[in-house]
Amino acid sequence: MAHTLKDVMTSNVVSLPAGSSVTEAARAMRDSGIGDVVVTDDNKIAGIVTDRDITVRTVAEGKNPDQVHLSDICSGNLTTLSPSDDISKAVQVMRDKALRRLPVVDNGKAVGIVSIGDLAMERDSESALADISAAKPNA
Repeated sequence: MAHTLKDVMTSNVVSLPAGSSVTEAARAMRDSGIGDVVVTDDNKIAGIVTDRDITVRTVAEGKNPDQVHLSDICSGNLTTLSPSDDISKAVQVMRDKALRRLPVVDNGKAVGIVSIGDLAMERDSESALADISAAKPNA
């Protein structure tokens, strides 16, 4: 059984500069089959944007996704953990802060993302959440 975040995190992080448009983020998510993009400012993590953020903070507000920057809708003041942190620490942090995704950072750079689905697959591979997380999204 895995013990550290390095063992369970998704390591191919997609990041975009804070000045990128929401449309660029949506296309990056589509092309990579992911639901989040790390937002950077001067090569440092500035936030995270999820597919839900795009829906709620842009589309539902009637804003033009070509004209909205990621810095306008990203969640900032991120809680992050290190690749060497224990999985149980991630579970506790995500529970305490009601987080679905947690950036994994090493020397100020995002090196991975841990989702509740990743943790579910690791901790209880027979759970419904693990089954859903393991399923391939429809194209």
